[in-house]
Amino acid sequence: MAFDEYVTPASVEESVAMLASLRGAGRVIAGGTDLVIQLQHRERKASCLVDVTGIPGLAEIRREDSFIIVGAATTFAQLEQSPIVRRGAPVLAEAASWVGSPQIRNVGTLGGNVVNAQPAADGSIALLALDAEAEIANLTGRQWVPLDSLFVSPGVSRIDATAEMITAFRFRPQAAWEGSAFERLARRRALSLPLINVGVRVQLNAERTHVRSARISIGPVAPVPFRAGAAEKLLQSRALDEATIREASEVAAREGNPRSSLLRASKEYRIELVRTLTERALSRAIQAARG
Repeated sequence: MAFDEYVTPASVEESVAMLASLRGAGRVIAGGTDLVIQLQHRERKASCLVDVTGIPGLAEIRREDSFIIVGAATTFAQLEQSPIVRRGAPVLAEAASWVGSPQIRNVGTLGGNVVNAQPAADGSIALLALDAEAEIANLTGRQWVPLDSLFVSPGVSRIDATAEMITAFRFRPQAAWEGSAFERLARRRALSLPLINVGVRVQLNAERTHVRSARISIGPVAPVPFRAGAAEKLLQSRALDEATIREASEVAAREGNPRSSLLRASKEYRIELVRTLTERALSRAIQAARG
């Protein structure tokens, strides 16, 4: 791993100005749990690393207006332990608890997890279920964009880490008659990539007999984090019972296209896992919404 300079800007504006002056030779670093390995393996190049962890507010979790705001440099340990996240977005707190190991959760950040753009990134799957937006900063200013617009292909996002940065994520907290849940299966509990992971958020009607809205996100069953749109529509068209949950889970299992992996699992086994984990996540989220 070779870089010539390591800088610690005091603000977002200073960070993007530094990146612009480096003309593609700089790169944002926070926790570094992915980037350091990529630099060591020469998968990424940078002559200057721009450390954003000291910028005020980037590791903050707060309620603002009708949103929960999570700074991009917030660690997974913070997410897992945050009362705001645990109450308002259980799917994200649960996903955070699965990431890596305690050491990785203490330094790995939500922003890095998203920018790394892996189709089964636990943080991305949870945020997709929450219908989250990301705030992007560059020389022209800041703007909020839908999270799902950031993913291009495995390991490739629309964020140019040599010129811009994610500063925060926002999503609406759970309201009355809402629930969310995260399910994951891997070969072991820690330091293991998921065979399948599923994030779910549902809102029921006031009578709690029908699903008013649903979001089901799944990885890795496509080149990018995946929404099971047909399963979501089915849930909103039927009376809510165990048969509906099972049928929606079957539909979700048929929507994606997981690949076979010699290191992890066959396509057929992963399809079965999608069905099982989606059913579990839906059941838990609906139970939470019913109180």
